[in-house]
Amino acid sequence: MSPRYLVVGAGGMLGTDLLTVLEGRDATGLTRAQLDVTDAGAVLAAAAGYDIVINASAYTRVDDAETHEAQAHAVNALGAHNLALATARHGTALVQLSTDYVFDGEATTPYAEDAPRDPRSAYGRTKAEGERLALEANPAGTRVVRTAWLYGEHGNNFARTMLRLAAERDTVDVVTDQVGQPTWTKDLAGQIVRMLDASAPAGIYHGTNSGRASWFDFARAVFELGGHDPARVVPTESALFVRPAPRPSYSVLGHSAWQAAGLEPLRDWREALAEAFSTGALGAR
Repeated sequence: MSPRYLVVGAGGMLGTDLLTVLEGRDATGLTRAQLDVTDAGAVLAAAAGYDIVINASAYTRVDDAETHEAQAHAVNALGAHNLALATARHGTALVQLSTDYVFDGEATTPYAEDAPRDPRSAYGRTKAEGERLALEANPAGTRVVRTAWLYGEHGNNFARTMLRLAAERDTVDVVTDQVGQPTWTKDLAGQIVRMLDASAPAGIYHGTNSGRASWFDFARAVFELGGHDPARVVPTESALFVRPAPRPSYSVLGHSAWQAAGLEPLRDWREALAEAFSTGALGAR
């Protein structure tokens, strides 16, 4: 019998792509309005009858979390805990999505999956606690997948913002001193399903496209693929953009866990971005 999948947070950018990748399988999606992950009873009831639960729900307003940490904690930490408790009770698997913000952002080499958590923002603290609680409550069934710098067809994201600004402004200032891995949600969704199909062991995985780029590099690539002159993207420094929550200067994640599980890491971010444009996910050139 084929497994039954439940995607929580199905209305978001990644959740939408997960349902697309799972098309043709026995998969159900619940949006934030349909399932409040902070309600333990509702979560326990919703998870019944499913073999795999993928939690793509999150409080992702990074700056707002600095003054609303309790609300972020309720979704990112307690919500993850509720889903882990429910899947443990039902004897099923959980995929918990997490973030590069669980690290300090000060490394100079890629963060390994077992690197110590050391979040520097309220958002990072709540996501780190969600990881800990999920792995603690359902250790045999939980796979934490950390990701970063997501873009995709659905929802607001950096790539779409750059395309909008390309139509509105002559030049756009973008920082050069923050480095990470632009990641297409369609690639990530496919990798999560491959992980489950391969019965990869419980634990922590890093779901980012390979390679590395600054936001400036990413913006120039978006301009070029979108048919705009990349020289219109002007380099600047993050010190000129003071925001409530600190941004990691280094968000490159290592991919050893995929290889240990017999799976290839995600392809280079440039290749993924080019396909996102060629397939119309971000608009054709």
